[in-house]
Amino acid sequence: MDVCVTPRHSDTSAATIARPTREEAEAAVRTLIAWAGDNPAREGLLDTPKRVTKAFGEFFAGYEQQAEEVLSTTFKEVGGYDDIVLVRDIPFSSHCEHHMVPFVGKVHVAYLPQYGVVGLSKLARLVDVFARRLQVQENLTAQIIDAINEYLNPRGAAVMIEAEHMCMSMRGVRAHGALTITHRFTGVFAEDRDQQDRFFSLVGKRG
Repeated sequence: MDVCVTPRHSDTSAATIARPTREEAEAAVRTLIAWAGDNPAREGLLDTPKRVTKAFGEFFAGYEQQAEEVLSTTFKEVGGYDDIVLVRDIPFSSHCEHHMVPFVGKVHVAYLPQYGVVGLSKLARLVDVFARRLQVQENLTAQIIDAINEYLNPRGAAVMIEAEHMCMSMRGVRAHGALTITHRFTGVFAEDRDQQDRFFSLVGKRG
């Protein structure tokens, strides 16, 4: 039976997509193995299609999750705290939508509360929601901060991502160790250079 996949928050695709069956997905993996030049029927590869589809379920679990659910609970009894909340060095792994190979790194997320704060682990879960999809780093940066603004309505937010892309280190120019850095500011962070400098200082980077 076909399953329909409906785009979630911040997705740019417009249509509902008919999802192939697991059997069809496994057949596609066997085709790719044969295209790569190996024999999908040999002993070491017999169960590979099942393993790959199972792994894909983990890699791309973000399509089944919503940012709204992650950020739905906030806490207002925080003793009047209204200064910066920062969670830095959140590890993540995602897959480049151009080559479907991994890019890995860390995310720094900060916001200035207005109506309350969210549990700190929720920010790491938010990163995971969007990272576990086919992505480009720029889009991942925007999706994280847009969700924070939409569901927390802070006075300002900041997101920075540092990542190594396997499409650069494993193929093409093979630039091992090269990092790509993206960041975005909204609200007070976008308007006040001092707040940007505080953010960069707290994450240990220069603006």
